[in-house]
Amino acid sequence: MREVQAAQPQRQGPMLVMRLMAVSVFVVAAVAATVSAHAQGHHGPGMGGGAHGAMTMFDGPPGQIGRAVDQMLDGLNASAAQRSQVKQIAMAAAADLKAQHEATRRMREKGMQIFTAPSVDAAAAETLRQQMSAQHEQASKRKLQAMLDIAKVLTPEQRAKIGERMTERQAVMKDRLQRMEQERAERGQHPPAQK
Repeated sequence: MREVQAAQPQRQGPMLVMRLMAVSVFVVAAVAATVSAHAQGHHGPGMGGGAHGAMTMFDGPPGQIGRAVDQMLDGLNASAAQRSQVKQIAMAAAADLKAQHEATRRMREKGMQIFTAPSVDAAAAETLRQQMSAQHEQASKRKLQAMLDIAKVLTPEQRAKIGERMTERQAVMKDRLQRMEQERAERGQHPPAQK
């Protein structure tokens, strides 16, 4: 009886290592896909909502950032000084985040190397996952700081108006997504999402 119990952990050892490696590969691939989508500007609604929201307001060339800021401030009776301050905050955040985007790209490449290697190094995959998580956290903090700085420039009424716009745009996007899912279901591509 003791021999059977002793042999069982030995068989589980290699299986456990294989499971950990498989999970690590999956995590690296999932993190790489998530970070890739993040780097390409596929974010949730930001202060301005939609594709020109606060999250994407911090990505891209100066002209694009300026247009995103202007779009966010249109209809808010923002002064020229407010517009200038918000643009400066957004441009500074974009400059800080540009280096982070490059680091993220290099990490995605490293993740692909780990994943496609003849033998997947689970420890390297975990280290990379931790690095990517820390990188994402750093970018998230920088974006939040920029949003807080922008909030200091705007009046409570202006921030409330932006909140109303976000709510309206989120409702429009939710309706659009539901229609698209229904159309796919009608074509037999996949079932509609549950409400």
